[in-house]
Amino acid sequence: MAATLIAQEAHRPEKGHSREPRGTTSAHDLYTLDTSSPGSPLFQPFGTHVLQKLQAFLRAQYPSYGFQEVLTPTIYKKSLWETSGHWQNYKDDMFAVTGRGAQGGHDPEREIGEDEEYGLKPMNCPGHCLLFKSQNRSYRDLPIRYADFSPLHRNELSGALKGLTRLRRFHQDDGHIFCRQSQLKQEIFKSLEFVQLVYQTLNLGDYKLRLGTRPEQFIGTVDDWDTAERHLKSALEESGRPYYINHGDGAFYGPKIDIILTDADGKEHQTATTQLDFQLPKRFELQIDVPGTSDEKTPVLIHRAILGSLERFMALLMESYGGKWPFWMSPRQMIILTVGQNPRVRQRAEEVARHLASPDARAGAQMLKAQNFMVDCDNNDESIGKKLRNARRKGYSFYAVFGERNLNQPPDEQTLDISLASHPKEQDMEEAIKAFLQSRVPDVQAEPINAQANNSNYL
Repeated sequence: MAATLIAQEAHRPEKGHSREPRGTTSAHDLYTLDTSSPGSPLFQPFGTHVLQKLQAFLRAQYPSYGFQEVLTPTIYKKSLWETSGHWQNYKDDMFAVTGRGAQGGHDPEREIGEDEEYGLKPMNCPGHCLLFKSQNRSYRDLPIRYADFSPLHRNELSGALKGLTRLRRFHQDDGHIFCRQSQLKQEIFKSLEFVQLVYQTLNLGDYKLRLGTRPEQFIGTVDDWDTAERHLKSALEESGRPYYINHGDGAFYGPKIDIILTDADGKEHQTATTQLDFQLPKRFELQIDVPGTSDEKTPVLIHRAILGSLERFMALLMESYGGKWPFWMSPRQMIILTVGQNPRVRQRAEEVARHLASPDARAGAQMLKAQNFMVDCDNNDESIGKKLRNARRKGYSFYAVFGERNLNQPPDEQTLDISLASHPKEQDMEEAIKAFLQSRVPDVQAEPINAQANNSNYL
């Protein structure tokens, strides 16, 4: 089969214009909220697709920044949270869970701590400390960088819950870097560089840098805090980007650099963060083997997130893109529209849709390298005009018309005219679009698309 790509230019809505123009994917298509689990969204297939694309995008960057992905438990004993300091400083924002047979005391016939309380994790850092501690570490092994997409739970007040921007259950692109003090500046620079790469790729415009300093309630010594704040200030000043200080806004374990984005309504949202922590490695007694009599045997911990809450970030993208997703992220990438009611036309159109959506299962090991796409087929009895209007209204990136003219061509000579229905040119990627077609159709003829090409390895 051959394909002809016809580009029709559209553009992203400007601020102040309607945020849901014709041809969009609405919030209702992506997720729903239910009173049976307040603050915990149930994602529709389309919303799940977008969330997974964001994760895939970050995963594609991890090798360049030295991160290794890990999986950690959702629930830990109270004693672990006491070690980390969360039980003393963050308990009101945690969900406590009672384990089987918990009586508040200790039965000598049971495992130590078996009958104590548990807590759902609001953060991944204690689990990552356990991973670090599970093996002997040399100073040559550092930096060690862990990444984790595990769901987190925070017991937010019911009145504070709002859409996807304030939740009780959410996913965070959590990362933790264990390093030596001499490596701090480089690691902080790389975290800020990672943020810049991601935000430029997503075309999110400018953002603010905010330094949060020691709060009233904190763990550790004032000297440790002063040292940590000096490291962050030095990195910010050498980065050349403007920043401002929010006194007392640090986490209870260390100061932080927050990335602040502004949405279409002018409201600010904290997304990415880089936090410096001298305390948690000490509390978990983390050690590294160092030569001679060096006293730098305890690593320093950097907490970092690039997008922050993926759900909140999705909400910001919905506003920023006005419901028109970039092609690589779109849950509605292409639709095939049938003409007439011939059953053979409908059957062949569905076969073509399956072929464009995913590789042939008989390809075997080649499937591991293949990319999947979201391709639908509209073969109901409505007129082609109505089908076209529906496709545009729903925001499909491409649409193709398939009828008896196409069916009557020899199988190896069948053609498919693919029209670019809605194309925010500053977002989509010409190489990604070509890859979509060329990975499925050997003969692609495309009119020029004046789109900015970006890395499409995360498709």
